Amino acid sequence: MTDVRDEITQELKRIEREEGVRILYACESGSRAWGFPSKDSDYDVRFIYVRPTEWYLSIHEKRDVIERPISNLLDINGWDLKKALKLFRKSNPPLLEWLKSPIVYMVQHSAAEQIRAISTSTFSPRSCMYHYLHMAKGNYREYLQGERVKIKKYFYVLRPILACGWIERYGTMPPIAFHELLDAMVPDSSELRPVILELLARKLAGDELDYEPRIHPINDYLEERLSYYEREASRMLTAEGTPDDQLDELFRSTLREVWGEGIA
Repeated sequence: MTDVRDEITQELKRIEREEGVRILYACESGSRAWGFPSKDSDYDVRFIYVRPTEWYLSIHEKRDVIERPISNLLDINGWDLKKALKLFRKSNPPLLEWLKSPIVYMVQHSAAEQIRAISTSTFSPRSCMYHYLHMAKGNYREYLQGERVKIKKYFYVLRPILACGWIERYGTMPPIAFHELLDAMVPDSSELRPVILELLARKLAGDELDYEPRIHPINDYLEERLSYYEREASRMLTAEGTPDDQLDELFRSTLREVWGEGIA
């Protein structure tokens, strides 16, 4: 992991040089952050960056993402701070997951911590539940129907379904780690728990989890929960959100902090 971390850090620094940006925050997203990587999982690196002030002073809309070609090892892309703040205002779950990632590759300046500090006031249970429900429905429909299914995809439906349950119960952003969600939402007494744990152990051991007969207890659970959250999502609360002037000031203060320029 140390060699890979060094390679990731060097690639992030190369992006800064080539693009003329400053990376404010970079982390792992996806199965490694969630706690169930496969032996061949790549590294899903996500970052937030800021460009020099004059870049934003334009009448033209400009590209607000940076993407690098996906290799066998690395999948790296990031969002401009302005884009990130617009999505943050809408309680964007992928961004909120980045900020809670247990694997952080780079932190520069205070923007990420400022965003994290006000995230509870922006969190919208309804929009986030819809996000996870949409993810679960899409993966279930594509991978887990039929008598033989792509079995590793169970985790990509289970995790968002458990996240929906967390949101319903606690009204907060779900934990990133799959085992935390599992412990909170599937009790030891549940007949489903050992079935999931056995599958998780196989995945973590590096077993090849390709097409196999469907696991009926998990499918039954997922189908019932999908139907349930389809009904319940519209009843969840929305959030008042962070005032635009507060986010504007966060954006301007970051420009001052990073570039040392006199921004009003």
